[in-house]
Amino acid sequence: MLPRQAAPAKPAADAAPAKKPAASPRIADNSAPISFALVKGGPDSCGPGCDTWIAAEGKIDGSALARLRKFMKQIGERKLPIYFNSPGGNVEQALAMGNWLREKKASVRVGRTTARECGFEPQEGEVCTKLKLSGRELHGEVWTRGSMCNSACPYIILGAPSRELAPDVTLAVHSPRVILNFTGGVPTHEMRVQALQRAMERADKMVLDYINKLGADPGLLTAARSVPFESMRILTREEIVRFALDKRERVESPWMFEAAARGIAYKTILSRNGGESTFRTTRFQLVCFHQDRFELDVERNAGPAGGVGILSIASGDLRLNFLSPPRRSGERETWGVFLNGSQMKTLASSAAVELSDASLSGARLGGSGFPVGGDGLQNVVKKLTDSCPPSKAVTYPSPSGTPVPWMQAPSPQASAQPVR
Repeated sequence: MLPRQAAPAKPAADAAPAKKPAASPRIADNSAPISFALVKGGPDSCGPGCDTWIAAEGKIDGSALARLRKFMKQIGERKLPIYFNSPGGNVEQALAMGNWLREKKASVRVGRTTARECGFEPQEGEVCTKLKLSGRELHGEVWTRGSMCNSACPYIILGAPSRELAPDVTLAVHSPRVILNFTGGVPTHEMRVQALQRAMERADKMVLDYINKLGADPGLLTAARSVPFESMRILTREEIVRFALDKRERVESPWMFEAAARGIAYKTILSRNGGESTFRTTRFQLVCFHQDRFELDVERNAGPAGGVGILSIASGDLRLNFLSPPRRSGERETWGVFLNGSQMKTLASSAAVELSDASLSGARLGGSGFPVGGDGLQNVVKKLTDSCPPSKAVTYPSPSGTPVPWMQAPSPQASAQPVR
């Protein structure tokens, strides 16, 4: 009686979806099989000159590649970026999809898509899933913050020749799960142990051969095998670069707007200079008190204890100094500056602005200046302004006040500790 082993399968279910990707990157195991949808957004909604993308969302099941091939044939093999948002799934299918995407010279990213046609229905609900499977072109937005590519999903990303991973996405790995099916009787304990060992060896060889063929770092498999299937290991940015998932030394998200209890715009930059071993995280948060009063906060690695510096932001003839000293919390510091409506419009119309540090070590900001891209800023400033009350309706803190509380969640790529 010989054991028959199945391919490594999908992640186990959690009790509930995670609220923050840094706390737990997993979602429930009952998520729908991966679907593919053509989505159109506003100008530059998926990058400069890009307004249409393919949304790939759900768990990777045994027929994922077949559905992807069918979908691509339906849309005429258009060269569009593919945004994955997946808890993982079948390893063999993930490797096959990665190989196929490499053949097609595809461009892949990680992001979650919200389709406007879904209305008030949950984006992962049955109604919206059927809509995404309908094959019709949808309209919506793509978000990197809160998106995931876990378990077997990073192997798909690794296969594509063009890979861009935003600074606020979550990639996580773990050991595979092997399902053993026996026929002809009840196996002994020893038979189960031996069959499981052979299955794990086969799974490891399959993944390692794939990684070696791509010329990537086998450390990705080592990282995955370092935690059991029941846990997840979130990859740091250093590991993402080392494993060739995204080799860029500077990664910058576009400006995004969220209409929460109060409107907020935010942006994240991860960067490191030559010779540095770790990435530095710089976050930006923009809020408004009314239509002629805005506050821009910058959170970054703290300077030397007791040091005094002047941080400023400049664009063309506009130059503003942040309030000094900054607010410190552990190894981080937050600077704030107030802007009026005219200054905000000038900043929003700029293709890029620059942070400069007058007295602290320039090495922390990458030299004499730290460029900050304006991709998406004009659009989010308009949304932010529209969400604000009129100028005369609100009082606001004096210039000597401290910045408003920081609202941005920590980067999910900040730690590689297993999540249990």
